Formats: sequence, structure tokens, C-alpha cells
Amino acid sequence: MAITRISNIANTLPDDSISNSKLQNVVNFKNIIINGDMSLAQRGTSATGLGNGDTGYHTVDRYRFAEAGSPTFEFTQSQDTDVPSGQGFATSLKMDCTTAQGSLSASDVFYIEQRTEAQNLQYLKFGTASATSLTLSFWVKSNKTGTYICLLYNIDPNRHISQSYTINSANTWEKKTLTFTGDTTGVINNDNGLGFITRWYLGAGSDYSSGTLQTTWGSESNTDAAVGQVNLADSTANEWFITGVQLEAGTTASDFEFLPYDVNLQRCLRYYENLITKESQSLLVSGFCFSSTQIQGIVRFSVDKRGTPTMGYEVGIAYQSTGEVARTNITPVFYVPSSKSVMVYANSGVSVTTGQGVNLVNRDDGTGMIFASSEL
Repeated sequence: MAITRISNIANTLPDDSISNSKLQNVVNFKNIIINGDMSLAQRGTSATGLGNGDTGYHTVDRYRFAEAGSPTFEFTQSQDTDVPSGQGFATSLKMDCTTAQGSLSASDVFYIEQRTEAQNLQYLKFGTASATSLTLSFWVKSNKTGTYICLLYNIDPNRHISQSYTINSANTWEKKTLTFTGDTTGVINNDNGLGFITRWYLGAGSDYSSGTLQTTWGSESNTDAAVGQVNLADSTANEWFITGVQLEAGTTASDFEFLPYDVNLQRCLRYYENLITKESQSLLVSGFCFSSTQIQGIVRFSVDKRGTPTMGYEVGIAYQSTGEVARTNITPVFYVPSSKSVMVYANSGVSVTTGQGVNLVNRDDGTGMIFASSEL
């Protein structure tokens, strides 16, 4: 008896057969958004005092907090366990206002965004007559009801499109679905650079909200980007949660694509990786003593990074050479030849025996950390 491949079943069933027997959503990795369920937070689960000068990645992987102007507000960002009931999510991203700014200055603006690598977007056919529409869906909750703005930004041709959504009921999880037409004019470069931004505004001064909301693709226009956006910073009672984010080709929202934890982690590691974590005696690498005053070791990244990463560390790294029990604090230095590996070495405050083995570790108090970042 012939066996029909599962992947072909949907195509071989006639259109007039039982409607429920056709497979739905058989495309894998349909979600352009990475970590849409907010399950990964390699940098930590909470960051306080976010305000003027704190643009960057702080907690949940791949979600960037950004601000401009000279705001006086402050927020705490966290990975939270408040989620919509019965939807399969375990975590959300939370923004909690801790210092209020009742009225934003003209140049003040702040938002959460995810940045997407250009070469992952070629199938959208942007810049051609066949450009694909996109549908953004997500779950959101806030005590502050009213109008909020989402924006898609096509980086290479410098074009954007915005849409509004409404939080109708305070402190209630609501699912939002927004469909955007494809950009038939703006080509996305085929490279590993920044190609696309998906952005959720949380507050916008008049420099970003005094025009007419740009609901069709067009050249970047700040004044038309976030018209109507509420100010989430106007009270310390304000908070905003989001989870279940999915951006996909087409004009309808499909069920959220849950990925196994290890698959989600691998996708996040392309952009950020902790090489040594804040755990007592966490091992970075076993290396050797290159000379009596220099130690070194080579670390192969778990996943090839998007590009040659920037290395960073927090104080608390130590070395322990062969036969030693004590751990001696060092200042690590990095040589990064490519997106695949890094040489970690120290040549200050080191006294060892040439040729001996050595371990680079987090010292006993668990304060140190070494990371590689190749974020967009």
C-alpha cells in the first residue's frame, strides 16, 4: 500500500472535501519576530530607571527600549508572569512607570521595538509589484486605555507605515491584529544589516505626533509617525504588558507559532550570548599561560553571530592556574577575529608559570559576566 507523505496531504485533498481535514498553518518559522512569547531574557529579568539615555536591550531578548529628547520619566522593564489566560504563554514583557512625566516635550518619544535582519526578509518581495502584505498580532494589557500606535519601518529605503490600535478595557488582556500592505517601492537589501523595525510607541511628543498618521507606505516623516499616541509616562500607576507577538506574511493572523525553548534560544544567540554568567565559579574557558604574565583561551560561540560581535564584561572575572586554589581577579581583554570565536586574555596583574593550564571563571561572589553582542 502506498504511503502519502504528511507534507503533501493538504495539497492532495480536493477543495470540495471535508473542510476541516486540510492542514492549516503548515509553514515553519512564519513569525518574523524572534522570541515572540517573551520566554528568553539572557540579560536578566528586570532593569530599573530606564529613561533619558537608556536606549538599548535590557531584559527580554530581541526587544529594544528606545527614547529620544530629554525625558524626565523613568520605567522599570521586566520579564513578567502576567499573561492572557488559556493562550499557552508563560511570560510577558512589562513596562512599569516609576517616575512620571505628565507632559512630554516636543522632542520626547519612547517605544519598544524589534529589529530584523535584512536577509531574512527577501521573501516579502518588497520593492516589487508583488510585495507581500504583513499581519501583526499580539496580546496587550494596560491600565491606561486609549489609542496606541504601531509602526513598521523599512530601513534601507527609509520608509514607514503606521497603524493605531485601541486598549479598550483597563487591566484586561486584549488581542490586537493589524494588517499592513506590502511596500511596492522600497527594496530591502540582501545582507546581514538592519532591514526592518517593528515598533510599539508608548509616548510621543509633538515632533512625532502633530501631523497625520501615515497609514500607507511613504518616506519617513516623524510628525506623521505616532499621531494620537497616549502618554504612558503621565502617572506612576501606568503599566503596559505585551506577549504573543507575531508578524507574518499575508492578510490574516494565524495561531501563534510556539517554538521549542532550545530553538528559540538558538535564534536569540545569533544576536547576544552570555559567555560567563553571574553564577559563582561559572567557567568561561580552559586555556593556558602564554607567558609568566599573560593567560589566554579561545571560546567558540554557541552560534555564529550575525557579525563580528562587541564584547563586554562586568567586574568579577578571575583566573585559576594549575595547582592553585585561590582565584585572582583580572581585567579581561578580547580579540575577536570573526563571528565564530573570541580570544580572551589577560596580561595585567597576572603571575603564572609559562605553559601551565588555566581556567577563567566567575569569582566566588558571582558578580562577573562576559557577553558577546551582535545586535542590530
